[in-house]
Amino acid sequence: MSPRFQFTIHATDGRARLGTIAMQRGEIRTPAFMPVGTAATVKAVKPEGVRAAGADIILGNTYHLMLRPGAERVARLGGLHRFMGWERPILTDSGGYQVMSLSDLNKVTEEGVTFKSHLDGSRHLLSPERSIEVQRLLGSSIVMQFDELVRPDVPEKKQREAMDRSIRWARRSREEFDRGGAHAETNAIFGIQQGVLDEKLRRESADALIDIGFDGYAVGGLAVGEGQEAMLRCLDFAPGQLPADKPRYLMGVGKPDDIVEAVTRGIDMFDCVLPTRSGRTGQAFTADGPLNIRNACHAEDTAPLEEGCPCPACSTYSRAYLHHLVRSGEILGAMLMTEHNLWFYQRMMQGLRDAIGEGRLAAHARGFLDRYRGKGLEQA
Repeated sequence: MSPRFQFTIHATDGRARLGTIAMQRGEIRTPAFMPVGTAATVKAVKPEGVRAAGADIILGNTYHLMLRPGAERVARLGGLHRFMGWERPILTDSGGYQVMSLSDLNKVTEEGVTFKSHLDGSRHLLSPERSIEVQRLLGSSIVMQFDELVRPDVPEKKQREAMDRSIRWARRSREEFDRGGAHAETNAIFGIQQGVLDEKLRRESADALIDIGFDGYAVGGLAVGEGQEAMLRCLDFAPGQLPADKPRYLMGVGKPDDIVEAVTRGIDMFDCVLPTRSGRTGQAFTADGPLNIRNACHAEDTAPLEEGCPCPACSTYSRAYLHHLVRSGEILGAMLMTEHNLWFYQRMMQGLRDAIGEGRLAAHARGFLDRYRGKGLEQA
């Protein structure tokens, strides 16, 4: 029987770590990028295509799934893994970010967040207990605590209040998870460090989360408008405040260069909608920067999206054909562009893992970043 949750570090290079998370539904190679499957689907790609790209784990969204089709319905249908045809690990977010960003007329109290559904206007309360219950009903492999996210431009008093409340909610989330019986015995829960960009607040948050005890720890509250420079300054200290023997997850990040920079600072796990969302709008990621396939210069270009890329889109189709599909609004265009982007991200992660294991991460990262930022094909 595979362990419930076991994180093994195989090699380190500077602050970066090469590892494996072993769970009952499979192993997760770290550093890992998790494609986002918001509504029980990684948009425009079948589960077998996501796996073929190299993904070991995907992310599901508590907020969206609790509203539609409903967590109780998913549970009756055998859980999220069976429902969507993905039997490997799934991490579910807590719903907190979407409650804050998508819903109108939020009201935050100590009990939780009351919000209006963006679908039909119905009102709901999402508390730590309900968030964990929804994730348990979904059958999540890695459950995230419920937290309060605030942006870096809010007053310092509000930053502290949100951080303190997130700690109290972390304890309630942990207690509710532990009441989960068989689910708790076979799956894992992560805490989320908050504190915006303040080193002292993040230290307090980390210490409190460590005292509660979690299987892994996320750096939350970044990639919400603070800019790359401020985010990287925070990542210079935030990961080191978290336990060295547990996975560190940077939520909602991000762009390829953000990920490479964060790996060098000790982050192990990432998620972002960027590769799938960009694919659907005609943007491909390449080693030389983003490429906009809608541009007229590709109308008669017989080259692949990216030379040397083994993905199905690059192996079979030309830029000219993809340009035609995307400009025509054909569904196949979104599918192929998304598939390429997922392969690009997973190849990037494999390159980082190889470099850490071989002790050459600094040179690898510098080469990747210089090429990705320096040339940039038609930045979109």
